[in-house]
Amino acid sequence: MEFKTLLFGKQGPVGILTINQPETLNALNTSVLKELGQAFDKFAEDAELRVIVLTGAGRSFVAGADIAEMSGLDAEAGKIFGQLGASVFRKIELSEKIVIAAVNGYALGGGCELALACDIRMASEKAKFAQPETGLGIVPGFSGTQRLPRIIGVGKAKELIYTGRVIDAVEACRIGLVNSVTEPGMLLSEAVKMAEQIASRSPLAVQYAKEAINRGIETDIDTGIAIENGLFGLCFATEEQKQKMRAFLNK
Repeated sequence: MEFKTLLFGKQGPVGILTINQPETLNALNTSVLKELGQAFDKFAEDAELRVIVLTGAGRSFVAGADIAEMSGLDAEAGKIFGQLGASVFRKIELSEKIVIAAVNGYALGGGCELALACDIRMASEKAKFAQPETGLGIVPGFSGTQRLPRIIGVGKAKELIYTGRVIDAVEACRIGLVNSVTEPGMLLSEAVKMAEQIASRSPLAVQYAKEAINRGIETDIDTGIAIENGLFGLCFATEEQKQKMRAFLNK
């Protein structure tokens, strides 16, 4: 896959996607957002690819949406730009592939929102997180007001969005924004290690588990349980389930 703003490499079932605009701290402009969407369209066609590690080049994961581009927008253009980012991030969230954000540095504004759209977030000790939009006269525009409360709770999300306060990786881990914190030099290898562990599991079971969680979290618990029951039943229609359970019993 060849892109102007992204780099992609693949190691068997694990792909590493890097936002490669270090001169702008990987700021999200229209071009980057469109290429991210195109990348995940291509990933959907790759049956071998199971897990994607998403990271940023240089000292930033993503420092935010491109303020230079946003500064000249009117209300309608602003809405369209927000819809673009939101639709791309929703595509990432709903991808059948598992997506791990390896947050190597600044994850501010749109960068934090991008990480929120991923399944798992792993952070370098140098990572910084914030939703600073209110200081720029706007609100988070790429679904941050919706995902952040779902992940860390309404009260803490309101605090971070209202104040724009920057938090470090340790605090982000404490409040449940990230899954783990590691040394900067070990971040990518640890993310790949987790990706390989996930890739070693049943492909369909992992896919169904993601679907059950994503759909269930957006509804009441009884509907969520029904979703899980349906997907649980579908697993028994697969030859993989038969083989793995026979292998377990034969042990």
